[in-house]
Order: sequence, then C-alpha cells, then structure tokens
Amino acid sequence: MIINSDIIQGAIPKRFIVTIMIFMACTASFMLRVHMSINLLAMVQPTIRGTNYTANIATPTPTSVPLATLDVTNGSLLPFNDTQYDDNDDQVTPLVPDFGPRYDWSQTMQSHILGAYFYGYLLTSLPAGPLAERYGPQRLIGYSFLLSAIVTALFPLLAMVDATAIIAGRFLIGVLSGCVYPTLHNVISRWIPPNEKSKAVACISGGSTFGTVITWPFAGLLTEHLGWVYAFYVPALISALVGIIWFWLVSDSPSEHKTITKEERDFIESSFGDTVSKVKARPPLVKVLTSLPFLALILAHYASFWGLNFFVTQAPKFINEVLGFKLANAGFLSSLPYVARMFSGFLFGYIGDLLRRKQIMSVTSLRKSFTVFSHFLPGAFLIALPFIGRDPIVTVSCIIACLGFNGASTITNLVNAQDLAPNFAATLYGLMNFLATTAGFLAPMLVAFFTKEKNTMDEWKYVFLITAGIYILSGIIFTVLGSGKVQKWNEIKKQPSESSPTPTPAVQSVRL
Repeated sequence: MIINSDIIQGAIPKRFIVTIMIFMACTASFMLRVHMSINLLAMVQPTIRGTNYTANIATPTPTSVPLATLDVTNGSLLPFNDTQYDDNDDQVTPLVPDFGPRYDWSQTMQSHILGAYFYGYLLTSLPAGPLAERYGPQRLIGYSFLLSAIVTALFPLLAMVDATAIIAGRFLIGVLSGCVYPTLHNVISRWIPPNEKSKAVACISGGSTFGTVITWPFAGLLTEHLGWVYAFYVPALISALVGIIWFWLVSDSPSEHKTITKEERDFIESSFGDTVSKVKARPPLVKVLTSLPFLALILAHYASFWGLNFFVTQAPKFINEVLGFKLANAGFLSSLPYVARMFSGFLFGYIGDLLRRKQIMSVTSLRKSFTVFSHFLPGAFLIALPFIGRDPIVTVSCIIACLGFNGASTITNLVNAQDLAPNFAATLYGLMNFLATTAGFLAPMLVAFFTKEKNTMDEWKYVFLITAGIYILSGIIFTVLGSGKVQKWNEIKKQPSESSPTPTPAVQSVRL
C-alpha cells in the first residue's frame, strides 16, 4: 500500500512525536534503573526469616517444588504457613523456586550491586548537559540506550564471572543513564514552545513514574515464568528499540528534522523569540552558581527529589513492617502514590500551559504560587501523618496525597530551568540532578538512624517531620528568591568572524 508522504508529514506535529519519545525514553531509563532490585532477589541464595532465626536455603534442583515466596521488600524469602516434612515426619529445610542459577553473594555485596548504578549516574550528570548543548542531544541519548541494551543483555554472563563484574556492569549502566535526563531538557529547550513546556516536562516525570510502576511486576512475571535471565533480556530489547526509534524520529533541532513542515518549524522557532541562540558556548558557571533564583531552584528541586526518593526506597518497608499490610498488598499500595503523582503531573502540566497561554499570570507568579501544591501541601500532610495516621488506611491516604500534590513540581522546580536559561537548560538540570541524586543515599540513612533500635510510628515520626521541614523550608526560599524570568547570563555573544570584523552585539537567533 502506498501512503502519501505529505499526509505523513502533516498528520501529527513533530514536536508531539518528540514529546512521546521523551516519555518513552524516561520509561525505559527507569526500567534500566530499577529492574535489578527485583532481578537480584532471584539471583542470590535467599534466606528464610522466622520469628527468631535467619537461615540460608540451598539452591533447589530443577524438579524442586517452590515452598517459599519472595519478599521484594528486603530480598529474602518468606516461608509459607505450611511446614514440609520428610517420610519420617522430621522437619526439613524448605526448597526455593528454580528461577535460574543462584549465587552466594553477601548482603554487603548485594548493596554494592544496587548502589553501583548511582555512583555511575553521578559521574555523568554534570557533563551531560554541556555535551548536549555543544554536540546535540540525538546521538547522546540514542547511543546511551543502545549501549545500555548491550550491557544489560550481558548480565547473565557477567554473573557467571563474578559479583564484581555485575557491579562494573551496573556502574556502566549508571554512567550511560546519567546522560539521559539533562539531555532531555536540552531536547525540550530546542523543540518545545514555551507555552507547551509544562506538558513536556510532565512527560519526564510521568515516564519515570510509569517505568517504576510497570517494571517491578513485569520483572517479577518474567522471572517467575521464564527465569531471571529473561528479566535482563527483555529490558535490553526494550532499551535497544527505544534507541533505534529515537534515532529514527528525533533530530537535534526542528531545523535539522527531515520531514517537519515549514509551518511547524517556523512556529517553533518563532515561539522562542530572542531567548534561544544557535551559537554554541560554554555555560557561565560562576554566574550560574551565584544566581539567587538558580540557588533557590536547586533547593526546591532537592526537596522534591528527597521526598520522591524517600518514598521510593522506604514506602514498601513502612507499609509492610509498620502498618502491617501483607507483602502483596504493600507492593500494590506502595505504587499508588506514584500513580497519583503521574496523573497529577499531567494535570498540573496542562493547567500551567493553559495559564501561560492565556497570560492569566506571569511566569514568576505561576512558578511561585504552585509551590503551595508541590511543596507546602506535601509538607503539611507529612506533619499531620504521625498524629492522625494511626489507622493504616488514613496513613496510606496521606502518603498518596503527599506525592499526588507533589505532581505540581512539573510546573515549579522541574520546568524552572527552562525559564531561567533556555540556552543552558541542560547544564542547569545536570547540576540540579547531580545534587538531588544524593537524596537516594541520604534518605535511607536517615530512616536507618531513627529505626535502628525500634521500628514503630514513634520512630518514623521524626523521619516524616524532617522530610516535611525540607519541603516547607525550600518552598519558602523558592517563593522569596525564585524567578520565572530569563536571566541575563542566558545571553550568548556571537564571536566576530573574519568576514565580519565589526563587533556584533548579543545575538539571540531563533534558529537552532
């Protein structure tokens, strides 16, 4: 069948396709980030947790009957209520499901495997932004997913070598993934008109959340039915497909896209006015790091990520161990706050773009006023939680409301870098993301400090109150010092050429 190419070119706006690809990239990136936490449970020698003991379980033969279920909260096996006896009515050690080869890696080694990703991630968060601004985002993201696919597919072989090989592989995945998010902000700054940016940023937040929500049950099903090696092969395949489709559908800028209509290209480029330049330059780091609006943004972004990482790492533990929900219910309930955050992110993104398009309020007023939803209300719910949350349902509802309202970050801290410096949005987000990633280490340490002796609501109360304080204090600082205006250091001065010896004033071309 022959399809008219003019119809293809005009049917769907290319910036809409780019936005969809941003969502897919974030989904695949988070799949590569979180799938190891499930896969690892099936790769190691698990333990049985009883009331007063912990014991190792031998790896079963292929004919073994599963007598235990995986505890996805802490990587151990929870025994069934039934006890297994031999022919002489003597109790014997239960067998475990045969998901594939199992390795005798200590808890410390397992923590190194899970943590290696974040060390690699930190390594490239800072340089990714400048690299994207200088060399373009298409290749940086495309090759990141293709190379990540190769490394992920090699994990079954790396596991046969040694645990250190797995650590090296996870570190490399982190290095490659650290390029993605700062570079996506560069894509947004090049492709998405200002009045549509909130929805595009919502795709970053929504894609990340969606990737987390689907990966845990998806990896579990693959492991249960096909074995844990396929829980690596399938994400590797998805990563490769995203990389290939990215190269096919996305270009560095509208001016370089082969099938975009002239009308859409002109519309995108004219929408930037004089805020985006085609001239490549190094970001003015001294001015960036001494800018009060940017420093306020860093604090607001850190608080938002602190709350997100706190619940990502600790919600299943809290719901299971403190509130007393069964594991299956705890896993489901733990995902509800992220589902709420994903949908509210899209809703707030739509509201933000609508308010900008109708010019109901200034960009600065928009960013500051919606911190009520993204920071102050989450803080308020966390303050109330220890005092009204003695009922498990009420407690879970508070957590859902906390992250649900934090979805408004799509029109506060997540998009504000685009306001301050469209030319250097990727660099700004790289700096923000680098610092915010440390919350992934510090939040679990805070929980461990307060719950090392006892693990009740009385101990968790301090964790919730500290997190609430971080939300509210950063929100106050952002409200006072934040801005939605383009900063002077966003300007790029065009260097005089030999053919034009006369000095040229600051140029803000809309061509990319």
